[in-house]
Amino acid sequence: MIHKNILLFIILLLLTGCMYPSENLSQNQISNDAQLEMVQQAINQYAAQNEGRLPIYTKENDTPIYQKYMIDFNMLKQNNLIQSIPGTAFESGGIYKYVLINVETEPVVKVIDLRVTDQLRDIQQRLDIYISENEYPPFGKKVADGVYSLKYEELNLDAAPFVKSPYSTNNLPVLIDTNGELLIDYRMEIYKLLENTDKPYQAEEDVRKILTDNYPIVPAYSIPYTLKDGEPVFSSDYKK
Repeated sequence: MIHKNILLFIILLLLTGCMYPSENLSQNQISNDAQLEMVQQAINQYAAQNEGRLPIYTKENDTPIYQKYMIDFNMLKQNNLIQSIPGTAFESGGIYKYVLINVETEPVVKVIDLRVTDQLRDIQQRLDIYISENEYPPFGKKVADGVYSLKYEELNLDAAPFVKSPYSTNNLPVLIDTNGELLIDYRMEIYKLLENTDKPYQAEEDVRKILTDNYPIVPAYSIPYTLKDGEPVFSSDYKK
């Protein structure tokens, strides 16, 4: 469940270091291609030396796919595959958590933008307080099967909640599912990329991959999208 995994994610970050240490330098704020490539090479070497095993933290099976495979830099250092942790990484005071995608086929290094995590955590705290006092979440209008807007007034917000997109200057809506789990809606970012690609996608294919195909940042705290009439919609197969 996404709420549960937000909490687990925050606990893991606290265990790996203080939130945004004082040595958080400006050069640590940009996801650097050279640093991504350095980590990718280290991951490839580690897998080759360890019968395909990967240097990742163990997470629960129901952890959302883009938050599931977090890289354990200590394992890479212990195997002398990196000399130091990238400056953009959270562990070095940066604003990114390094993760892997496509682990079953060809593991690829990507990052989670922790500024998104921070913004979502504030909304989650308000939601937790509301549920503790009212038992049920403040469901708003139905957006799709199992997905709703939030009655933001009930959370003492002045407007519908959003997070700043890690991909653009857009504000991305924060929604909620029937289990009370917060979701970030990336449809506008996916649609923008679909308008500029000739690559075909299958009807039931999770089109979130267009984001990871074009950016080093994963769409954290999301659920699958498929295409309907050429536009991204929440997958009808999504179930909690």
